[in-house]
Amino acid sequence: MPAHLIHLRRPPVLQVQDEPFVPDGNILEEVDQRWAELCDSNPAYFDGRMYHVLGVHRNGYGGAVIHVIECAYRFYAVQRKSFDLGVRGLGVKGFTMRNQNALLGKRSASVGVYRNKWEFAPGGVVEPGNLPTETIVTELHEETGLVERNEPIPIAMICDSVAHTWEIIYTINDPQGKAKPTPEYTELRWCAPDHLPDDLSPIATSMIPLWPKQP
Repeated sequence: MPAHLIHLRRPPVLQVQDEPFVPDGNILEEVDQRWAELCDSNPAYFDGRMYHVLGVHRNGYGGAVIHVIECAYRFYAVQRKSFDLGVRGLGVKGFTMRNQNALLGKRSASVGVYRNKWEFAPGGVVEPGNLPTETIVTELHEETGLVERNEPIPIAMICDSVAHTWEIIYTINDPQGKAKPTPEYTELRWCAPDHLPDDLSPIATSMIPLWPKQP
């Protein structure tokens, strides 16, 4: 299991700071330059708002408290190993389950991280004003074409050191509809735990031990 893992028996709680996050002014010029280069390489980039996770801790009741602050997406997107602003996004990922199988998607070549890698679908970033559960439901619709039957169940939080995010992991049981490829995923596949694609993203590999036990 990863070092930064919190099992959940209750939904996590967000505590939002009032003032937005802004990096030190001395590096803003380099941020703008790197952002312009990203946009030139992929016009789909959009500088919206996101949550930057300041810290996560267990609350002693089977849940967790997530301390977040609003942040411009560009401060997250420009980060690399050699240029780390310390921004850690708040994301959601789902074990979408049907007949003991989980839905996996092959990420497109145009996404920011894990291009052409397989991951558990769906996934996304929590935007200010939205709850994590609302986000995972929206991503399920937009990224897979499926519709939830029941409210997603949060089961864990895990730190993705490659994507610079904290991820809330949900179980989505027996959704309605037929999974279909989208701009996010070029291919979708229902998989048993012993028949997973070879080219998994690191975060997907870390999630395997959390595979939900189905009744």
